[in-house]
Amino acid sequence: MEPPSEAHIVWLPEDDTSAIFLGPTPTRLLCDAEPPPTFESAYRIADDSEDILLYDLGNGQRVQLVIDPTAMLGMPLAAVIPLDHEGLDRLESVGRLLSALHGRAVPPDTRLTRQQRLRLRRMLQCFDGYRDGATQREIAQVVFHIAALDRQEWQDASARHAIKSLLRDARAMIAGGYRTLLRHRRQN
Repeated sequence: MEPPSEAHIVWLPEDDTSAIFLGPTPTRLLCDAEPPPTFESAYRIADDSEDILLYDLGNGQRVQLVIDPTAMLGMPLAAVIPLDHEGLDRLESVGRLLSALHGRAVPPDTRLTRQQRLRLRRMLQCFDGYRDGATQREIAQVVFHIAALDRQEWQDASARHAIKSLLRDARAMIAGGYRTLLRHRRQN
């Protein structure tokens, strides 16, 4: 078993909209100009019916590649993008893969903004503190870098409400809401 710092975290490809499904290139799109890319450096994830690879894009980004069993080894591959509401997410992921394959700068994954990442980090900090027995006031002092507050100051503090909100949202994530992190938030 790998240590947690080196473990490869993967999601079910149908849940992760950054997973790229690859199949044989249609014959009408075949050209002999370039050899097909190889994914020899990818980390293979065992599966019974299809090859699933974890490919390093650079800059700490990775993408799951799900290769259809009908694709012949060494033959050109094409990305399969369903024409559904998640298609734009998958197109963005294909764009990042193509950038990496062609030596271009890989754009960042935009599913989470910097503010969302900060909030998620705070949620985890709050929940870890709560689980370890810290009071909400103690958690607020650590997370928000505030001085100790007396009882009345704590009752009136905005940090109190922020901690309650962070703990509520952390519990929701732990209960399965974390899957929303794998998709862009889109308006209907």
